[in-house]
Amino acid sequence: MEWKGLRQVDALRLLAEEGENLLPQERPATLNSHIAKILSEPMLLLLLAGGGLYLLLGDRSEGLFLLSFVVVVIAISLVQNWKTELALDALRNLSSPKTRVVRDGNQTMISSKEVVRGDILILEEGARVSADARLLEGRLDIDESLLTGESMPVLKIPGPDSLPFSRPGEETSPFVYAGTVVTRGEAIARAETTGERTAVGTIGLSLSGLAEKRSLLKDSSLRFVRTLSLIALGLAGVDIVLNRIWVQKSVLESLLNGLALAMAILPEEIPVILTVFLALGAWRLSRTQVLTHRFSAVEILGSITVLAVDKTGTITENRMELKEISVEGQEFRVSDESTLPEEFHSVVEFALLATPKTSSDPMEQALSEFAQSFLNGTEHLHENWKAEKIYGLEPPILAMARSYPSEPSGKHLFATKGSPESVLDLCRVSPETSIRVLSRVEEMASRGFRVLGVARGIWTSDTLPDNLHDVSFGFLGLLGFRDPPRKEVWKAIRECSGAGIRVIMMTGDHPETARAIAREVGIPDTGVITGRELDALPDPDIRARLARVSICARLFPEQKLRLVNLLQENGEIVAVTGDGVNDAPALKAARAGIAMGQRGTDVARQAADLVLLNDSFGSLVSGIRLGRLIFENLVRAIRFALSAHIPLVGLSLLPLIFKGTMILTPVHIVLLQLIIDPACSLLFESEPARKDLMKDPPRPQSRTPFGWETIRTALWQGFGVTGILLGGFITFHILRWPVEKSRAALFAALVLTVLLLILVNRTTSYAEREKESPGNPVATRLFIAVPLFLLLFYTVPFLKNRMGWGNLTTDSLVPVFLPVLGLLFLEGLYLKSIRTFQDWRATKRR
Repeated sequence: MEWKGLRQVDALRLLAEEGENLLPQERPATLNSHIAKILSEPMLLLLLAGGGLYLLLGDRSEGLFLLSFVVVVIAISLVQNWKTELALDALRNLSSPKTRVVRDGNQTMISSKEVVRGDILILEEGARVSADARLLEGRLDIDESLLTGESMPVLKIPGPDSLPFSRPGEETSPFVYAGTVVTRGEAIARAETTGERTAVGTIGLSLSGLAEKRSLLKDSSLRFVRTLSLIALGLAGVDIVLNRIWVQKSVLESLLNGLALAMAILPEEIPVILTVFLALGAWRLSRTQVLTHRFSAVEILGSITVLAVDKTGTITENRMELKEISVEGQEFRVSDESTLPEEFHSVVEFALLATPKTSSDPMEQALSEFAQSFLNGTEHLHENWKAEKIYGLEPPILAMARSYPSEPSGKHLFATKGSPESVLDLCRVSPETSIRVLSRVEEMASRGFRVLGVARGIWTSDTLPDNLHDVSFGFLGLLGFRDPPRKEVWKAIRECSGAGIRVIMMTGDHPETARAIAREVGIPDTGVITGRELDALPDPDIRARLARVSICARLFPEQKLRLVNLLQENGEIVAVTGDGVNDAPALKAARAGIAMGQRGTDVARQAADLVLLNDSFGSLVSGIRLGRLIFENLVRAIRFALSAHIPLVGLSLLPLIFKGTMILTPVHIVLLQLIIDPACSLLFESEPARKDLMKDPPRPQSRTPFGWETIRTALWQGFGVTGILLGGFITFHILRWPVEKSRAALFAALVLTVLLLILVNRTTSYAEREKESPGNPVATRLFIAVPLFLLLFYTVPFLKNRMGWGNLTTDSLVPVFLPVLGLLFLEGLYLKSIRTFQDWRATKRR
């Protein structure tokens, strides 16, 4: 039956009336929810508390001025959230599952969120059902474990329209449900309910989008922020008590001092840094054709030690061409002017009969194109023949077959194609013939050909057999297909080798074909592990061989899972590619599962952490490079944030140490946060990669940005700045400068040293500072905006008075720049000591 489907205009009307086909968890956050989240942030609560304390102290203008910063902070946070949400929206659009529907009589592929009630759905193996629907044609095996918890597929067949919707999990019912997966078969269905009205919508499950796993990075950041927050509260409490008892300030003034100290310590930038870096990092990855399904995958990219990738379509172009035919010792090699001799017609004829009329498989497409070019106009093309039974490829028989009725003899004609070994086994040829044919297969495979065997069979009984071994087959010949490697692969594999990443090639092809392609793209040929060996050998033997072998051939998809597990037991951080339903367990088990975007099934894409949109190995390596950069920039941002907070803490303690007036008030700390926050979340996120990034070994998985190396460097920088600023304060105190003038000079010096800390932390290691640093447009804008912003506060009387600053005369400008010069000297001294240590260690190794 030919289905017309909905008219496009009716579908758009229904979409507007009933809404998109999304679950509540998949809808983007609203403006109100963003504002509510911002208002619950600790720093904003401290700001409100500070403004309230000023009002209680009777300083109305100071209190209102501080409270006005609440609006500024909300605005900046909303801009950051808006940029993050834009990146997430772009990723949602890319990652949204696709559904094939019939509209206006034509099949078309649309985003699943655009499916509406009444749409005619085309369901096929590997597809995820996008709506609760009624089966109209065909038969399906459906995995409904999402709704029922039962792992066994359920058979679905059409039924009468009068039948009401039943519960999920019922055999032979005509109903399929959103979120379930087609494991076998093809069918036509009509969507009955969508979105929140589906069975899965009523129980509140989210199936797609950017699902977020718990990660080492997030866990370590939560621990770090929690620890610093407790320290901030503890020190603030001690500060309040000492100011009240020892300095003998009023209760409100003591509370204000403690509040300023808590604001100085609190690392409120860190959650923002993580959110922005992961969201924008995922967006940047999508621009390299790597789509992030789970944010936790972004941090794993820099730790990958083994890339286990499919040969076909990832390393090669997935563009098959039939280039060579072998029949009984005779060879035919295709050229542009070739005509196919008669003795080669039968092998092409029966290979085509064993192939579906329409197929997305590149090898079958190449065979069909070849037959149309070389057999057109001959009796060997049977376009009107219809197969009466189809035998799929099921291990251990690596061959597929189709049977056709043969009139008027009443016999049944069988056509089969598959691996030469399996086809020869079905033909029951003599050992001598088998050796001769397999020798020819080895020779073709060694030149990079993917080789198929073809056979013709006869069945005389009325009842067709279930087992192909019961059919009498005769061997016809061999077909050699060529799938050239992608141009960028050789360079990408060399880059992986330099980065300490081993590439393991997995394929269902003949071992010699795999070795030929491996040699061509630069994968070391140190032996081959076959699927048969995987089944026969124990785990310790396979683990030992995987330590040195980088080629796996004649694999079944199910064997990938064992490979991944054994590699990870060897201590490797494994990324594995896959495209089929049977690849899903391996994709889930790997530390980074990577599904193919062009030829992958919905099941594989849903199970994967990343989706390779163009299926290219070169794009995958570019994604790894970007993953390393994201983590490296994250370390830079965390290091800067920590080092910038230390002088704030030091200056906040001055009133307690010297029993004097506050130098840094909450207003000053908030103003500095307006510089630190965008530097952390935007400037460092935009930092470009250094040239030798892919020459570093993979990062240990246990390493986080909150490790001792980062904290030690931040402490050195922060205490260095704090010591110099305290020295300046003591100098101003000896010179008997007024508090307002000292405060103005110290704040200006603090801002300049914060800018200097940005420059210092733009490199990952001190030795890099002698190299030319690539440009960063965000840094340029920040370094222009901050001095202008500061000048505005120093020159506008209202703002200057609110900040409690005196006039900065010419004689006070020299002390302002002395801390900057002091920090430069200390940094240069530290760089010299590091260089001396590195030279000494290099000499010792030699």
